[in-house]
Amino acid sequence: MNHLSEITQRFVSLSDEERITEINSDKWIGYPKAKAILEKLEGLLTFPKILRMPNLLLIAPGGNGKTILLNRFCEAHKQIVTPETERGNIPVLNIQAPTKPDEHAFYISILRALNAPFIVSHKTTQLYNQVSAILRNVGVKILIIDEVHNILHGNYLTQRLFLNVIKYMANDLQIVIVGAGVKDALSAINTDEQLASRFRPVMLPKWKMDEEYLRLLNSFEALLPLKQPSALSARETATKILSMSDGIIGEISAILKLAATYAIKTKKENIDVQVLGKIDYVPPVNRH
Repeated sequence: MNHLSEITQRFVSLSDEERITEINSDKWIGYPKAKAILEKLEGLLTFPKILRMPNLLLIAPGGNGKTILLNRFCEAHKQIVTPETERGNIPVLNIQAPTKPDEHAFYISILRALNAPFIVSHKTTQLYNQVSAILRNVGVKILIIDEVHNILHGNYLTQRLFLNVIKYMANDLQIVIVGAGVKDALSAINTDEQLASRFRPVMLPKWKMDEEYLRLLNSFEALLPLKQPSALSARETATKILSMSDGIIGEISAILKLAATYAIKTKKENIDVQVLGKIDYVPPVNRH
């Protein structure tokens, strides 16, 4: 069982159904690029309040791990409430951008993330005053806005107005704004020259055939409770997985989960090119 991590080895003796459940559970693999981005976020969390706060824009293709990465960061800094706590402290707040650039909907998204009561019919200025007061009170240092490319779903004027809202909030509260989205998010931010100069873009690119990708496959193999080694990083298997997934880590994970499940159900107990050819999987390129 040397192909498995110590923790995964404990699952090998379980029933097939229990092993399949373990295969389909969420897993985190701390590959170098993800770790580097988490370090950047940690640095922003301790950044002193200044007039011009730094911001970060995380760009990644859909399904390439940006949301999982951000959730992991939020989980590490989630609110902890104890009997001794006088008031809640929420250093990191994670929201999803409205489906279109709408200031009113933006403030409501923040209030919902805070589990704060609000009145939908309140004027936008009233909602902002409420948001501002609560964010100051709970000590928010970083506001994460996922799916920030939704800004582009409005016309030019509404885009500019919404970007001004983000800029004003960052200045008024002296907090860090972290935007995240697909490559269109860069176009959204760049429509405001001042805002673009504040957002430092960082990328989670698609995977390619290199040593880091092969190490990723080895890490996946160590987490799949199969009784026989699969040698996922062998050239033929690695190439097949890369071709099927289009280099998207979410797709790589989905492929390996399906393949591992198939390997258990057929008693094969490992993943090879033949197994990959038999799973019920449609590559991203064929879904349109």
